[in-house]
Amino acid sequence: MNAHAPIAPIEVTTADQTDEAVAAFVRAHPQATPFHLPQWSRAIAAGTGQRAHLLVAKRVGEIVGLLPLTEMRSPLFGAALVSTGFGVDGGILSVDAAPANPIAGEAIRLADRLGCPSIELRGGPCPDGWHVSRDTYAGFARDLPQDDEAILTSIPRKQRAEVRRALGFGLDVAIGRDPGPHYRAYAESVRNLGTPVFPRALFESVLGAFGEDADILTVSRGGQPLASVLSLYFNGTVYPYWGGGTRMARAARANELMYYELMRHAAARGCTRFDFGRSKFGTGAFAFKKNWGFEPQPLAYARWGERREVNPLNPRYRLQVALWQRLPLWLANRLGPPIARGLG
Repeated sequence: MNAHAPIAPIEVTTADQTDEAVAAFVRAHPQATPFHLPQWSRAIAAGTGQRAHLLVAKRVGEIVGLLPLTEMRSPLFGAALVSTGFGVDGGILSVDAAPANPIAGEAIRLADRLGCPSIELRGGPCPDGWHVSRDTYAGFARDLPQDDEAILTSIPRKQRAEVRRALGFGLDVAIGRDPGPHYRAYAESVRNLGTPVFPRALFESVLGAFGEDADILTVSRGGQPLASVLSLYFNGTVYPYWGGGTRMARAARANELMYYELMRHAAARGCTRFDFGRSKFGTGAFAFKKNWGFEPQPLAYARWGERREVNPLNPRYRLQVALWQRLPLWLANRLGPPIARGLG
């Protein structure tokens, strides 16, 4: 081998979301997440109407990197290319550092053609010259024990006591793929937080696209859903993604039971890691995850162009959040999806 031979150039082009080679590249990559998979982007497009784009980098005909992008458009929040829409990860995925800047350059050209003033990358290598933020979100993930007793003892003492209390309330736990009970609990949860709920079609599309690699765990009492979570399964990791509980969930410790039962269920499926997702620093969700023994890891998000402000914790949204919390649930569920489809 000639050590001085020129390195083959990298070519970046758009690709089809159904390309099997792309899916195979994602599944084989150790840093990949379900948000890199083509079916995630297809589900987002089907469930929200936001267009999907895919950039693929090749060297001598072999895939060496990719970037899935969602073309987010909203009358309230503007336009942006987001990698990936409605995901917490999905940034540039590559075999080494070389493809990152060529992919980023092609993303900028795509944004110019589409009239998008900004690009947001969630995770992955940060391209040269882009603005990088590490002070907004933290991720929470750790290894998952493989038997019930080990799972319970892995939970810190105070939180473990809450789980034991929940086990004594005689609540019902069901695992399936019916989005109805999940949507009822989740919609009330986000209304109580003061944010609009995503379209139900989004959850249905994700369930359809992921098949047996997605399911819903719901905790109920007397047929009434108290807490429910839609989870994804990818490369041995469970991702509890869209979860929430009603006002009645707190007294019954339904959220505590929900995540404990999900750990048990995921271990039975063969998962060895539990990814609790991201939370904003200083929030109740951040503290809740730490209480379960998860150590926060700051997430690096990169941005090119204008900043798109969609963070409900921003003081400019304080009044809107307070008003939304007081809406009747039926009205919030009607008004929310057209707004939320532009928040991803």
